[in-house]
Amino acid sequence: MQTSSDRHEYPSHWEADVVLRDGGTARVRPITVDDADRLVSFYEQVSDESKYYRFFAPYPRLSAKDVHRFTHHDFVDRVGLAATIGGEFIATVRYDRIGAGGLPASAPADEAEVAFLVQDAHQGRGVASALLEHIAAVARERDIRRFAAEVLPANTKMIKVFTDAGYQQKRHFEDGVVRLEFDLEPTDRSLAVQRAREQRAEARSVQRLLAPGSVAVIGAGRTSGGVGRSVLANLREAGFTGRLYAVNKSLQDKELDGVPAHRSVRDIGEHVDLAVVAVPASHVPEVVAECGEHGVQGLVVVSAGYAESGPGGRERQRELVRQARTYGMRIIGPNSFGIINTSPGVRLNASLAPEMPRPGRIGLFAQSGAIGIALLSRLHRRGAGVTGVTGVSTFVSTGNRADVSGNDVLQYWYDDPDTDVALMYLESIGNPRKFTRLARRTAAAKPLVVVQGARHAAAPQGHAVRATRLPHATVSALLGQAGVIRVDTITELVDAGLLLARQPLPPGPRVAILGNSESLGLLTFDACLAEGLRPLPPLDLTTAASAEDFHRALARALADERCDAVVVTAIPAMGETPVADAALAEALRSASASAPAKPVLVAHVELGGLAEALSAAASTAPQTGPAAAAPPGAHTAPVGRQDPEPPSSGAAAPDETRLIPAYPAAERAVRALAEAVKYGQWRREAAEPGKVPEYEDIDEKGAAERIDALLSRGTGLTLGAEDTCALLGRYGIDVRRALPAPTPGEAAAAARTLGYPVALKTTAPHLRHRADLGGVRLDLADEEQLRRAYTELTELFGTPEELRPVVQGMAPRGVDTVVRAVIDPAAGAVLSFGLAGAASELLGDTAHRLIPVTDRDATSLVRSIRTAPLLFGWRGSAPVDTAALEEVMLRVSRLVDDHPEVVGVSLEPVVVAPHGLSVLGATVRLARAPLRDDLGPRTLPVV
Repeated sequence: MQTSSDRHEYPSHWEADVVLRDGGTARVRPITVDDADRLVSFYEQVSDESKYYRFFAPYPRLSAKDVHRFTHHDFVDRVGLAATIGGEFIATVRYDRIGAGGLPASAPADEAEVAFLVQDAHQGRGVASALLEHIAAVARERDIRRFAAEVLPANTKMIKVFTDAGYQQKRHFEDGVVRLEFDLEPTDRSLAVQRAREQRAEARSVQRLLAPGSVAVIGAGRTSGGVGRSVLANLREAGFTGRLYAVNKSLQDKELDGVPAHRSVRDIGEHVDLAVVAVPASHVPEVVAECGEHGVQGLVVVSAGYAESGPGGRERQRELVRQARTYGMRIIGPNSFGIINTSPGVRLNASLAPEMPRPGRIGLFAQSGAIGIALLSRLHRRGAGVTGVTGVSTFVSTGNRADVSGNDVLQYWYDDPDTDVALMYLESIGNPRKFTRLARRTAAAKPLVVVQGARHAAAPQGHAVRATRLPHATVSALLGQAGVIRVDTITELVDAGLLLARQPLPPGPRVAILGNSESLGLLTFDACLAEGLRPLPPLDLTTAASAEDFHRALARALADERCDAVVVTAIPAMGETPVADAALAEALRSASASAPAKPVLVAHVELGGLAEALSAAASTAPQTGPAAAAPPGAHTAPVGRQDPEPPSSGAAAPDETRLIPAYPAAERAVRALAEAVKYGQWRREAAEPGKVPEYEDIDEKGAAERIDALLSRGTGLTLGAEDTCALLGRYGIDVRRALPAPTPGEAAAAARTLGYPVALKTTAPHLRHRADLGGVRLDLADEEQLRRAYTELTELFGTPEELRPVVQGMAPRGVDTVVRAVIDPAAGAVLSFGLAGAASELLGDTAHRLIPVTDRDATSLVRSIRTAPLLFGWRGSAPVDTAALEEVMLRVSRLVDDHPEVVGVSLEPVVVAPHGLSVLGATVRLARAPLRDDLGPRTLPVV
């Protein structure tokens, strides 16, 4: 805990760990009075040139007055931040609030002067850019809206830090100094710059772990069979191309299994990039300290005994991460199964997997070691001759994912040239908002297939997860909106991954079916219908079909403009030989080459020889027998690789060999194809993203003033009817007026004010929005009907004090719908839509989109619920005004996006008529905006 410097409490929420440009980490925190010695030591290590650039004159040392000034801050008008590694300063930044003429000032002055100093040894690592993001966020929190900086013209590095940040800025030159002024309000460009830097830094941090030049296995025992010794053997047998070391305190020999051995990592005379830690949890802190002091860049901790073991282990895990980050190291684990990189230039198997997977284009991520084993095993088995050789590029098992997470690995895979398809097994999503953002960007370039474990239970004990109020179905829907291919089982994960890695994306849902079994063809036809595909009538070639018959039929199907994909069904003929299998496989391959833009799949029954033959052309494994002969011109590269830019057709490159995936069941082939069809459609739509519309009648400033005034009464407010209508009205959302009716006489007076016909409603919580319970009376044409209805309601349900009745003018008839927006602590702002009524609630027929919602999002949201036909003239009814409904959704989205203090909006019901709509009920909840959100500066998760 730091000591407060001046009149304000120490702002601990400003502390953050950040990933730097080279993949290392640093800690950013406020500077306090306790930092005087650190500041002096830091300044002594800065070059004279850097000091000159900072103070515009020779300044060899800091005076006592300087030290006092630079360590005493009030955390409002004067703020200093430091970037630290190993507890020592490597850079500082400070701002001083200024007023007219550049003199020191206090609020309401909204400008500050900012200055940086970075130790020369750490320049070029992106430290200043990270500090600028954090000091800007601090300034905005303290109501500072603009920074000014004076820089010498020769200090081009610092000028570049400011100009590259993406803020709107002004620049002028006077008295030999460049003066820069820039607003701190985030812009589209500044956010894009920030996220691009985040991607590069986090990708680089993972790349340093997956492609080390040297590895030390700490805990490699003298006897075989232990975890450390197994990892060492796996690294050696995989042919790791870098330097390898064995480390164990009890080792006496200079070598262990032919690997140089040392008693401590400190004894290694060369730099070590990666350490695999396989010692008991009680010894890990000592190992981490030795690695940090030796300059190790990252750790893979396979040791158990952390958060998965209970509260004590959870605290050990937090301390492990804090200690590693102190030295700028990142951690995979603890309780990790390990990492693998099959690149020929690396050949890293720093895992407990006894065999190195075949090289390929699929990236694998698994939080669970057991699932990681299953994934590697299935891909290895199927790649060995079941469906063709489609291997692994990289594999990461994060275990408890205390530091490196799926988000970091997505950042790496996004621009990894060796990975075309990403498969992920997730038991928890620590930051769903960020994961969704990264997934959307990744899915626009390459397929991302996810299976979620623990969907109906709490996350594993070892995972630190943000609490979310959203059900799994909602989170799943939001991932689908981001282009994630969601499957339910490991089998489906592998099935979809193999298809996406080998074949082009289907241009549409039309499927041709052909084969030598009528029954299998009909099963495939039914499976296509069940998955929402549009199958053509199956073509039965009969059991007497030859390889040439298959070739001609497949070529015709692929040439048919009505066909987007082909499923070939095959059963073995009596006495079929491996030669016949190879002939059929070659026939299918050569026919599929005639239409490289359309995918081909095989559903087979006990055709091991055929599946092996289909894989033979591009296999990198030793092959024997007739199937080993590849056709002329065949290449060893896998097929179906998607370009980083989303292609129009998803076709594989013409010079790649076509690997045709084979499945042992028709429904598995069709399910994988259906996922590819949906993903292809998402890719085409994502290529033309929608827009967040502007509405001239929105009063954003007036709404902000109203929200500030309301929050001055307190936090966590649910607004009353009058305030709700006023706030929504600022955004062009009109709520139909409802007047309280505590007595029959006041109900009659309200009806006269509104005009007949009217509705009489109860607003008691247990009856609100429950027309099915009889708490609403509609179309009351006169006072007599109104008084009779009032008497009925009070006799049936209770006193007026209990029922809280209101009178409201009748709205045009239409379809009752519900529009809601909520701020989830983990997922962020979510807009939801469904039809009103118990049936929709019972069936969970609600659709969701992340805010801000675009015009395309709103259009798809209306159409994505199962009961959507009721809005479009189902069974002869009049279609309703969905355009007006979409506009209301967009206005609600704008309100929540513009004002983070709006944490909940509910419009229920929204009656959508053939022309226009009526909002009959609304509630709004307000709360103070969070100090930091996804738009804030880059940070690593808090431990």
